[in-house]
Amino acid sequence: MAPAIIEITNLCKSFGNKIVLNRLNLTVREGETKVIIGRSGAGKSVLLKNIMGILRPDSGSIKVFGREVTQLKDKDYNDLRLKMGLVFQGGALFDSMNVAQNVAFVLNEFRSPSPQVVKQKVKDCLALVGLNDVESLMPSELSGGMKKRVSLARVLCMEPRIILYDEPTAGVDPITADAINHLIIEMRDKLGVSSIVVTHDMNAAYKIADAIGMFYHGQIIAEGTPEEIRATTHPVVKQFIHGLAQGPITDGEQLIFGHPK
Repeated sequence: MAPAIIEITNLCKSFGNKIVLNRLNLTVREGETKVIIGRSGAGKSVLLKNIMGILRPDSGSIKVFGREVTQLKDKDYNDLRLKMGLVFQGGALFDSMNVAQNVAFVLNEFRSPSPQVVKQKVKDCLALVGLNDVESLMPSELSGGMKKRVSLARVLCMEPRIILYDEPTAGVDPITADAINHLIIEMRDKLGVSSIVVTHDMNAAYKIADAIGMFYHGQIIAEGTPEEIRATTHPVVKQFIHGLAQGPITDGEQLIFGHPK
């Protein structure tokens, strides 16, 4: 079994009296793609932001590369972030910068290589995500799928060992979504990266996952291979993966909820 690259134990995070992460436990192994499924607005993105240090947990443990990170100072966390990348749901590109400048931004900010090295690195990373000759385009000239690819290219510029994806197929057509799924698989197979992919797209989850975890009420309540999740008898997981209106998950349910008993 591959070693753990991310280990999360009893992680808690609240906003006021609203609990989002409720003693959550999760392990991601080296080279693994772990998909976290669950309803929109349930707090899955909050989990990613806690791993990246954008948010800090109230309690619990996050170990990355075997190192406890919850108490790291910002400078030390910045060093860690150079080994991780977060692909935001909307791409999070800078509107005033062209594609090349967006992709090179973190590289210039933290590594400051020569302009020639930057230019070649940008070109290579864009090619990895299937984009060529787009360096001069502005974000406003890109489709939704292209923005997501540029965002991934920006992450790849830092040669990360871990990539976190926040709803990578949201807001794009099925063909573009499938192309993005192929990219995630290629990043694992070609580069050996470990990934957490947050999604409510079950087609994507089944295609890209080595393992799938169901996020519900601030916890991972079930986990297994795609085949095991397909065959589940767990009532919450079964309702979610089949998109059933009737079941333990109700339309009126508070997804970010009050204090537990």
